Amino acid sequence: QVQLEESGGGLVQAGGSLRLSCAASGRTFSSYAMGWFRQAPGKEREFVGRINWNGALTYYADSVKGRFTISRDNAKNTVYLQMNSLKPEDTAVYYCAAVRTYGSLSPRSYDYWGQGTQVTVSS
Repeated sequence: QVQLEESGGGLVQAGGSLRLSCAASGRTFSSYAMGWFRQAPGKEREFVGRINWNGALTYYADSVKGRFTISRDNAKNTVYLQMNSLKPEDTAVYYCAAVRTYGSLSPRSYDYWGQGTQVTVSS
């Protein structure tokens, strides 16, 4: 089992940057692919990006491609989401999630979830 906890959210002006962290418990973290999702009020949870177990593979939603970067440090049991050039439409609760098999865009495929961290981008 994997427990996840996000941190690093907050309020930022448009054009600014934030780095989210997702700390995982358990010795099997490196065997999981990780995803980042977000959910704005009144909207469904949407895929942001994913990274495979060793960080060699990443994939991003078109809406964040070129602005967001996912990385991981397996020695620290942590995955990161670097967000640059933030826009008001990036405002949402951001979640990290773990899955055994890399490749899914659907939240339903992910096995473990953090509690989320709020990101608010002001215009």
